[in-house]
Amino acid sequence: MRLVDLSVSIEHEASFELFPVKIDFRAHDGEGLDFFKEKFGVSESDLVYSGGRAAGDEMLTLLSHSGTHVDAPFHYGPESEGAPAATIDELPLEWFFADGVLLDLRHKQPGEFIEIADLEAALAAADYALKPLDIVLLHTGTDRKLGTPEYFDQPGMGRESTLWLVEQGIKVIGIDAFGFDRSFAAMKADFERTGDGSYIWPAHFAGITRSYCQIEKLAKLEQIGRPHGFRVAAFPVKIKRASAGFARVVAFIED
Repeated sequence: MRLVDLSVSIEHEASFELFPVKIDFRAHDGEGLDFFKEKFGVSESDLVYSGGRAAGDEMLTLLSHSGTHVDAPFHYGPESEGAPAATIDELPLEWFFADGVLLDLRHKQPGEFIEIADLEAALAAADYALKPLDIVLLHTGTDRKLGTPEYFDQPGMGRESTLWLVEQGIKVIGIDAFGFDRSFAAMKADFERTGDGSYIWPAHFAGITRSYCQIEKLAKLEQIGRPHGFRVAAFPVKIKRASAGFARVVAFIED
């Protein structure tokens, strides 16, 4: 079995985050050593197994949507399908370990909508029919721009295309881009041009009508090497009452 890591790292002050992450690295011979001295009442000479050093650790200040992460229905609004929207800790594990489907959408340009017709064409090219609880991965190629200003220029899903997938029993949809909708700049430009609020976050807000989850900031989808016939694990970290959870997303491929 071949494993493919589809995740990006959580990095200190990464340029690909809207709200940069802060990581305080606490050294084995610095803050970590001070902690051991306080808790155990020891000196360096007492730490006989470690050569006078202690634990290394990190203090993180970050958004729950940093790095590769799963958005819960609560992210889109306080209610979904007429009931309280589920937070990330409330979602069933079965949603996050399932057969994967890779849809090639690399022809879509930044600012364009991924339409139902695009999804249908990608499924036809893959010779695959969706089934409930498949994890759908949208391959746009945007991850190749990670770390550059152009990373935030991407195609994205619309309301109709999102609901089309969800209404077929899909609960988890991932994308190898910063966000699930088009870029903030593209949405803003269309709103300013038309005054039409339906351009603002239509794919996310579709989750108010029908509950589903997104995986954002995926990477290296091309390494899967096939459109289906693989499994995906995307278990989000269990943060109580949160709108998202960090995830180490992995494809399991039988060669």
